[in-house]
Amino acid sequence: MKTLREVKVGQTAVVSKLHGEGAVRRRIMDMGITKGVEIFVRKVAPLGDPIEVNLRGYELSIRKADAEMIEVQ
Repeated sequence: MKTLREVKVGQTAVVSKLHGEGAVRRRIMDMGITKGVEIFVRKVAPLGDPIEVNLRGYELSIRKADAEMIEVQ
C-alpha cells in the first residue's frame, strides 16, 4: 500500500482508495480527490507539510496527515 505522502516530487499517481471516516473523508472528496483521479505532486514544503499537488486542472495544498489517508498506485 502506497500513500500520497510517499509519492516523490515530479511524479504522478492515481488514487485507488480513500481511508478515513465521516467528515474527514467527506472533506477529502469535496476537494476533488476521488477514486481514479490522477494527482501530480508539484512540490513539498521544506519541513514536509503541506504537499502541493495538481489535480483536475487546479492546484491544491494538502496536509501530510490527509495525504496518508489517500492510497495511490
